[in-house]
Amino acid sequence: MSRTDMTPGARNLLTVFPSIMLPMFLAVVDQTIVATALPSIAAELGNIEHVSWVVVSYLVATTIAAPVYGQLRDVFGSKPMMFIALGIFISASVLCAVSTSIPMLTLGRILQGLGGGGLMTLSQAMIGEAIPPRERARYQGYLAAIMVTSSAFGPVAGGYLTEHFGWRSVFLVNIPVGILALLLTLRIERRPARDQPWTFDTPGLLLLIAFIVPVLVALGQLQRIQAGMLPAVAAALVFGCIALVLLIRREKRAAFPLLPIGLLRDPTIWRSDALAACHGATLVSLVTFLPIYLHVAKGASAAQAGLLLLPMMFGIGFGSMLTGRIMSRTGYTMIFPSIGLIFAAATLIFMAFWMTHLSAFQLGWVLFLNGLFMGTVMGVVQVTVQTASMPNSLGAGAASVQLSRSLGAAAGTALVGTVLFASLSLMDPDAARIFSSLIEHARSAAPALPPVQQAVVQTEIALAFRMAFLTIAGFAVCGLALAWTIPTRRL
Repeated sequence: MSRTDMTPGARNLLTVFPSIMLPMFLAVVDQTIVATALPSIAAELGNIEHVSWVVVSYLVATTIAAPVYGQLRDVFGSKPMMFIALGIFISASVLCAVSTSIPMLTLGRILQGLGGGGLMTLSQAMIGEAIPPRERARYQGYLAAIMVTSSAFGPVAGGYLTEHFGWRSVFLVNIPVGILALLLTLRIERRPARDQPWTFDTPGLLLLIAFIVPVLVALGQLQRIQAGMLPAVAAALVFGCIALVLLIRREKRAAFPLLPIGLLRDPTIWRSDALAACHGATLVSLVTFLPIYLHVAKGASAAQAGLLLLPMMFGIGFGSMLTGRIMSRTGYTMIFPSIGLIFAAATLIFMAFWMTHLSAFQLGWVLFLNGLFMGTVMGVVQVTVQTASMPNSLGAGAASVQLSRSLGAAAGTALVGTVLFASLSLMDPDAARIFSSLIEHARSAAPALPPVQQAVVQTEIALAFRMAFLTIAGFAVCGLALAWTIPTRRL
């Protein structure tokens, strides 16, 4: 099809698509790129017991920022808000790169997340405002491919940059890419701001923070099963639940609610958001714990483990783009995740029981197939929610999807970590300690054990990871059940 044969919306999107793609890539890849750099960060800055906050702080900030940018976009438009989000993200990346302590780095990551949450939400909304729903599906497939492959690409890029240029390069690389995104944003057509009185929902924002921060912190602490921490974790969860009840009451009464409570009354939207949460839990927990398994059980280095994720990344990208093109031509939507998640869950169950018998080549093919079927979800979810939302609520709809995915990823990863460590502790009180030693030293720690105990520990670790991978498969099954019940099945 020549450029002159394209619809106006498609021609406009081809002009601004790089401006949408690049910010999305920056924001999503930064969720996982730091993971493989954490050992180097801890070695230089110390304070290893708090180094996990480098990851958690970014996730908390992006989760809070998503609905804020969704509302501000619906009022002021996408272009000015994209400039603000990119400016915050680039400045925070500089702060992260020059950090001299874990608290300083954590502060930089919080600011980076406040920019990154906007990049993700605004990119999704700009697709919705550029073209009509039927054509939108194809480009949402492209954007979904960028989003989910970036999550898998992060550990690979982080491991390479850290090994060859040091951990600070993980943040410095954002600066030239971010500046390029700023220049490309100049090409975006500015749309008129909302011409009516409006006030920001400050009480809603404070209650959202009071809900998200303690809940995500508590879920993160659950990965370290210690009796002394349980009262504090329980108190944080109770506090977060109370804040959630107050938040819902506030948003029902607010003139301009931060959270789209009205949209969430639509079964299509809330079930699609729940599907996004299950997808986030499945993908992020798999990307987080599969490299740990390969490192401990197979003796793979961080770089080798990252490379084994590449087939899944390519599968997700191909699956997302193929789903988007078929959706655009046929108008069908939920049929793709309704079928795709069957096979995604099946590959995860297969990995749970037969992972120890797979060669690297065979595992690569299994991961490719898993990614191919996982790629049938996010593009469909975004198109479905945007189609069900009113035109002046595209930002709020996109934000609801991003918020759901972030919460699902955080809760799912914490739950899988809890299952993994709890399984080890129940089988053998010393297993968790030996497991931690194996994480640090891979197979070099194993020969220090008697041969019989060595075999027992390896068996216990394999069983614990089996439970972890079955938990991940459970997330995919929950998403499958939701996909079959979503009312809207065609554009």
